[in-house]
Amino acid sequence: MNVLIVYAHPEPMSLNGSLKELAVQRLEAAGHHVQVSDLYAMQWKAPLDAGDTLERRPGGAPFHPSLDSRHAFENGFQSADIAAEQNKLRWADAVILQFPLWWFSMPAILKGWVERVYAYGFAYGVGEHSDARWGDRYGEGSLTGKRAMLMVTTGGWESHYSPRGINGPIEDILFPIHHGILYYPGFDVLPPFLVYHTSKMDAARYQATADALGARLDQLFTTEPIAFRPQNSGAYEIPALTLRDDISPGQTGFAAHVDAAA
Repeated sequence: MNVLIVYAHPEPMSLNGSLKELAVQRLEAAGHHVQVSDLYAMQWKAPLDAGDTLERRPGGAPFHPSLDSRHAFENGFQSADIAAEQNKLRWADAVILQFPLWWFSMPAILKGWVERVYAYGFAYGVGEHSDARWGDRYGEGSLTGKRAMLMVTTGGWESHYSPRGINGPIEDILFPIHHGILYYPGFDVLPPFLVYHTSKMDAARYQATADALGARLDQLFTTEPIAFRPQNSGAYEIPALTLRDDISPGQTGFAAHVDAAA
């Protein structure tokens, strides 16, 4: 199988750097083909701007992120770096986004990768809009059939990210990435691989972390994905896109969009 690792850490000799190398070795030893997009090493341009379109829309129209993105994607006017990353996503059977949790989200360079690579017509703006459907998204879309997993490190303790922890539940913190960035264009989203309290990483704990990561990678294509509710399966009222009253009655927030019975 083909695996793409999109890696966002500026220091090759960091814990993340070591875990990335371990992941590549483990996956290749299992017979998978691996590509790594090392965003800092690539000097990836994070901001989405007019320079992403090699030939602008006719008529001298001001830059419009969505309209210019669609124009570039449909007409072959995307910058070469964007097109190359899209081709990697087409190639991949599974995608791993690896990053340290900085200020409760992914590093800016990785967010910029998403904003630029997820072009209109590629990752969003696809499918029909009607009384029965609201585009191909949230369980459908151009990346349907592929798997995705987050590898995330954080300096906080696991208890800090527990259901009553000061930072909030890690499931809630990662929900915009899991549900919005990955499930939206169709990925089957796996539970994340998490490493907490990274400042206290002695040799014994590193070995235990490496062993746990290896086990997760061995199950990359067999682990059950998070049971997010598909948008067009009948659970949501269209066009309001709110859950039907009989689906998770009385429940609100992120957890309502996961089918606990699945």
